[in-house]
Amino acid sequence: MFNLHPDWAIEILSPNQSQTKVIRNILHCINNGTEMGWLLDAEESCIFVYDADKSVQVFEKLDMVLPVPEFAQKVRLTVGEIFNWLKV
Repeated sequence: MFNLHPDWAIEILSPNQSQTKVIRNILHCINNGTEMGWLLDAEESCIFVYDADKSVQVFEKLDMVLPVPEFAQKVRLTVGEIFNWLKV
């Protein structure tokens, strides 16, 4: 068990995995100090971004630049780049 929260939580939804369980994990992190959470849903080709204020945004277009936590502001990633990394 870890006593520290991650600064940035990134979850990849696996086939047949409960989206609710993964969202609960992200919200648990957010509620305990995580700055931002991403939920990658490859089947739906979208990324849900959970912010520290508990707002949620959905990113679906491949050229959309994703928001990142404050400490990673120099990182620039698009939806397409993320999903290209996940291809096997």
